Amino acid sequence: MRKGSHSPLSATGRSAGILMHPSSLPGNEGIGTLGEPSRNFLRFLKESGQRFWQVLPLGPTGYGDSPYQCFSSAAGNPYLIDLSELASAGWLDPALLHGAPGEGHKVDFGQLIPWKMERLRKAWAGFKASAGATDREALESFIYTESSWLHDFSLFMALKLKFDQRPWYEWPEQLRLRDPEALRSAQASLQEEVDFHAFLQYVFFRQWEALREKAQESGIRIIGDIPLYVARDSADAWAGPEVFLFDEAMHPTQVAGVPPDYFSATGQLWGNPVFDWDYLEHSGYAWWIERIRRNLRMADLIRIDHFRGLEAYWAVPFGEETAVNGQWLPARGRKMLEAVREALGTVPLIAEDLGDISEEVYALRDDFELPGMVVMQFAFDGNRRNIHLPYLHRRNSLAYTGTHDNDTLNGWLASLAPETMHWLKDYFGCAEHSLGNAVLRAALASVAELCIVPFQDWLGLDSSSRMNAPGTLGGNWTWRCSEAQLGNDLTKRIQELTEIYGRLGHRE
Repeated sequence: MRKGSHSPLSATGRSAGILMHPSSLPGNEGIGTLGEPSRNFLRFLKESGQRFWQVLPLGPTGYGDSPYQCFSSAAGNPYLIDLSELASAGWLDPALLHGAPGEGHKVDFGQLIPWKMERLRKAWAGFKASAGATDREALESFIYTESSWLHDFSLFMALKLKFDQRPWYEWPEQLRLRDPEALRSAQASLQEEVDFHAFLQYVFFRQWEALREKAQESGIRIIGDIPLYVARDSADAWAGPEVFLFDEAMHPTQVAGVPPDYFSATGQLWGNPVFDWDYLEHSGYAWWIERIRRNLRMADLIRIDHFRGLEAYWAVPFGEETAVNGQWLPARGRKMLEAVREALGTVPLIAEDLGDISEEVYALRDDFELPGMVVMQFAFDGNRRNIHLPYLHRRNSLAYTGTHDNDTLNGWLASLAPETMHWLKDYFGCAEHSLGNAVLRAALASVAELCIVPFQDWLGLDSSSRMNAPGTLGGNWTWRCSEAQLGNDLTKRIQELTEIYGRLGHRE
């Protein structure tokens, strides 16, 4: 079998795409939504010659508003629901669509969340009062079909409201330990709130499925994103603690992170519970199979964040204040991926293989013919054999100017030390003011089958527009573009460069 013959990138040939989370789209609801803003962006992608739209995880965000720390690995983010479509259905007064918080190019989550939730509750009341038989039957069907996760998630969210949004591990013991009688009592007393959250999920997935259908009609493939770990404060951890390493009191015995390195003397302590690989193996990796099966209904390709954690993971004893005292422990990603392939066939996965990666991780990636990632911002460290340098790129990979965790391309260039800047000018043979364009063109020119450019880099924005600065709180995940930035001049430029570097792809 020729290596790369089963790559998920081979279906479209040499292609290009844009990284843009739906929350970053323009619109009148304080945040980008799955309605007209997303449909307009699909049109922009098609007219720009793009074949891929990469998004971040679409789950309900919690503390810090990070899509990588969600209340559920299965649920959708209700803040992305398009309210105007609920008004068109007759469930929401159109007058309530005005006055969304937030100005300029930022999402103000602190103001947005109560504003949006108030309107979503009114839409639920409107649905109960006026929805026709077809819509009611569709909601009931959705609840039945998604019962494997929806019931626990809806009760989880209802209990979080009851307990002032405290994490589940601070709830009363009977609920924390999921005593059956306590759960039945909570369900009965909170039924209205449980039903409301089920309704939100019904609306989210109805809008997302309509958007996916529009993307398919437009020839656009969506790249989704699976964080390797789930948040400690999540319905996954509360309802399925056996999947993770918890003690009898439901405290994690170990938590995830990464060890000390050049960037941090104490490493990064993420705090996510780590997997009980013994349990996963004994259960035939059913949890992972179902997780990937659900995500395949939402996206055409799936990027596994922190892929290296499937080969070995940095485990830190619970209670440590830093990641220093962790250790590498073996994972069973190979067996898990084999079980997924046996159950689902060849799955279109992408390995996020960035950072300090061992040869064993690369072997795991390559044995399953998964494309990896190369990032232009990581290329220029003085090492002539750095795999991110364009002349060392692999065909079965995705080339990026940067990711959601990087500074913008122009912000990165502005931060470079003089010796690095000198090397870039020598490498690209151009003046400093032309380097942004040169780096972007080099990514497009890469032999990598797919090139993904964050939208901020097409716009030439500075550090104030970066999506996330890892290790910091506040101000992340808030960037939005404007209607004017999606103009015809940019469409023409992207299309022209995409064609120059042979990335218009081919129709399937």
